[in-house]
Amino acid sequence: QVQLVESGGGLVQPGGSLRLSCAAPESIFNYYVMAWYRQAPGKQRELVASITNGGLTNYVDSVEGRFTISRNRAQNSVNLQMNSLKPEDTAVYYCYVARGGGVVRWGQGTQVTVSS
Repeated sequence: QVQLVESGGGLVQPGGSLRLSCAAPESIFNYYVMAWYRQAPGKQRELVASITNGGLTNYVDSVEGRFTISRNRAQNSVNLQMNSLKPEDTAVYYCYVARGGGVVRWGQGTQVTVSS
């Protein structure tokens, strides 16, 4: 599989912001959904935000109003703007895309750490 390439993770203080980006190997119009998941130590991987080919977005309750998912057609990317970060947002964040034929792709993950 050709991997999705994530970038933008790092260490920030509570209340700070980060912007994650995920570069896809093909036109994003091939995907019916693009999403960001995260997994904290000892916890299940959870869906954080998603966006459909038609532009519909959805967020887990804990990030509603703080995170924004968007697409960049020119760069074949999906982005996650994260504001007002909290320590509980600390996790490895994974990009995910799904297309027809049952094909899914995952990024390798990028670490986000929120700590003072």
